[in-house]
Amino acid sequence: MSVAQIIIPARLASTRLPRKLLLRETGKTLIQHAYEAAGRSALASGVCVAADCDEIADAVRAFGGRVELTDPAAPSGTDRVAQLARKMTHADIIVNLQGDEPEIAGESIDRAIELLNNNPDAAMSTLATPIRGRRQLEDPACVKVVFDAAGRAMYFSRSAIPHPRQWDDALLTSTPPAFYQHVGLYAYRREFLLELAAMPPGQLELVEKLEQLRVLQSGRSILVGVIDEPTFGIDTPEDYQAFVQKHRKSSQFDTAR
Repeated sequence: MSVAQIIIPARLASTRLPRKLLLRETGKTLIQHAYEAAGRSALASGVCVAADCDEIADAVRAFGGRVELTDPAAPSGTDRVAQLARKMTHADIIVNLQGDEPEIAGESIDRAIELLNNNPDAAMSTLATPIRGRRQLEDPACVKVVFDAAGRAMYFSRSAIPHPRQWDDALLTSTPPAFYQHVGLYAYRREFLLELAAMPPGQLELVEKLEQLRVLQSGRSILVGVIDEPTFGIDTPEDYQAFVQKHRKSSQFDTAR
């Protein structure tokens, strides 16, 4: 069995929701929620935050989490993760979990790890979940993915893919689903992650601003595992308030039981 390590890249600056990883209206910072979600994986041997500053590092240490500082000038989360992965020579698989994914299920993380365990020739895996709303489908912030019969990603885009020649609302309820949202979690072979971090961005990546397109344009494959429960990253104040309200309702339910 491969040894899997989860790394959460954490950057203090964020455009649409300033300092989002340190928001704590629930009583816990967002980075703590993500860290605890990562800890629910049954297949990962550990979790570590790759922080870009002392403020985030201090927040992680405050709740007892493991954290290491990375280069503040690292151009992307992938580069930040790779910096720690270089030192984790014991790990075969590195899982890149976003710090703004506080509701990711442990089973979903394990699904990405299992794809690599069950496919020794695969270098990288990720997740997708069905899209059932047109607003979500047309939102550029919602990244879409299409994959072949073997579960290999064919393309990722901010546009609706596949693009219907003629719209029919039944497309949103079809079985199998016509559209899939990409869930921003990646599992890599450690050696491939280090290779990826050294690759220059490709033209597709520069156009769509999606790092995963660097992999496809280089000719490598990404396996896609489908999960049934949607999970959404927190990018805007509205996203965060929806998460806070959901968390409060869940806490009230648990107290009433």
